[in-house]
Amino acid sequence: MAPSIFLSVLCLLSVLTCGYVQPLEDGFISGVISDKGLEYAKELLIEKGIASIVMLQLPEIENSAQVSLVGNAKVVLSNITITDVQVNSSSVKTGENGIVLVVSGSIVNLSMRWRYTVSSWLIPIGISDKGTASVKVTGMQVGLTINLRNQEGTLKLSLLDYGCYVGDLSIKLDGGASWLYQLLVDAFEGNIASAVEEGISEKIKEGIMKLDNFLDSLPKNVSLDKTATLNVSFVGNPVLSSSSIAIAINGLFTEKKEVLLPQSYHQKELKISSACGGLPKMIKVSIHENVFKSASQVYFTAGKMELIVDELPDQAILNTAEWRFIVPQLYKRYPNDDMQLNISMSSPPVIQLTYQDVGATILVDITIEVLEDFEVIPVASISVEISASCAVEIVGNDIVGRLILQDFSTYLKWSKIGKLHMRLIQSLMSSVLKTVVLPYLNFKLKRGFPLPIIDGYGFQNAVILYNHPWIAVCSDVSFLEDYYLGQQSFSAYVS
Repeated sequence: MAPSIFLSVLCLLSVLTCGYVQPLEDGFISGVISDKGLEYAKELLIEKGIASIVMLQLPEIENSAQVSLVGNAKVVLSNITITDVQVNSSSVKTGENGIVLVVSGSIVNLSMRWRYTVSSWLIPIGISDKGTASVKVTGMQVGLTINLRNQEGTLKLSLLDYGCYVGDLSIKLDGGASWLYQLLVDAFEGNIASAVEEGISEKIKEGIMKLDNFLDSLPKNVSLDKTATLNVSFVGNPVLSSSSIAIAINGLFTEKKEVLLPQSYHQKELKISSACGGLPKMIKVSIHENVFKSASQVYFTAGKMELIVDELPDQAILNTAEWRFIVPQLYKRYPNDDMQLNISMSSPPVIQLTYQDVGATILVDITIEVLEDFEVIPVASISVEISASCAVEIVGNDIVGRLILQDFSTYLKWSKIGKLHMRLIQSLMSSVLKTVVLPYLNFKLKRGFPLPIIDGYGFQNAVILYNHPWIAVCSDVSFLEDYYLGQQSFSAYVS
């Protein structure tokens, strides 16, 4: 089985990892692949395995034997090529001993060329001939056992056992003498069977080594933008039950300039269930609320939660003349001057996952600034506490959100223009929140959070489940044809 098989499928097993409960220690993003997902991965593995084995050329075989009434025959078999593979049955099992994949009852067809030279005291000059032949192998069985373990945040893959066994073998000659057929059966049957077994076994070994190197090359943190990275180092060893594989990664956001160190988020023996609400899904990806809290902290600390507003749909609001009846002192001191709103969060937004949705509490300071003679003059600051819910959905392979305003309250933080009538200002703040603050935040949330999945595959028919303090995505997985076609075009271009 070629290396590409394992790179495509075992990555699916290791990166996308329902009937199972897993303690996650310090892993805040967990993946579980169910028995349905394992079956899908197995079928994909077999499909790609067949594609890679077909046209596999085996080493040349040479042998000689004494043939009655003919003499000493030296026979060479070359261009031994696997032309077709048919699988009758297969299985994949997981457990404490690893992942076991078995393909049995397979039929393999081969083509080859033969040539021989015969010499004897009766025919001192020797005779020779050549031709083609086909070989049919039945009852072939291929098996391998692998194990995954965590080594300093990186997954290591071990090949515990592997092999290929050929059952019966039949040869059909195109031309050639009758004695040659019997010689091939008697002298070469074992050689051909061994060549098939060794060729496929060697491909398994090569594939596992390449996959282990690939896993070793995976980064422990992924850059998300100019501000944040995501800690994707693996936590603990993968857990293999009788019907699933589960893996956890750290999953917390870190500011880019920070050294990647353990953060102060802890769990108290929290566990995550693999149940998908009775839905038979291939995978379940669960995200702890601490992931969102770490993102909130990182972007707040980096000063990315500030906004200057100098344009509004109702532009008149940003002129002191519009405020002359609400805040007379403002208009009296700065008549008919333009203004801007300096909006900043006074603390990181508080994110909480409930059993129904995602809740957010956002504390915002809105500073009113007058623009006079090219000078920015802060005149008052109003604190706003926003209560919002977040509608979550899956777009492509990203989890995205949209804030919905539930309630808000305001109070005067300070003022250089006397006491403000907050009841009158409330409607203006409502307009600012609905036309500026929430649209701005939703624009940021629309970028989404990338869910772990291998290139070329996508979530299909995904559903979102809430179970405090987790949000989970239960989904099937499908191959993205557009991605495949794009890769084909790129490959054709670079070649």
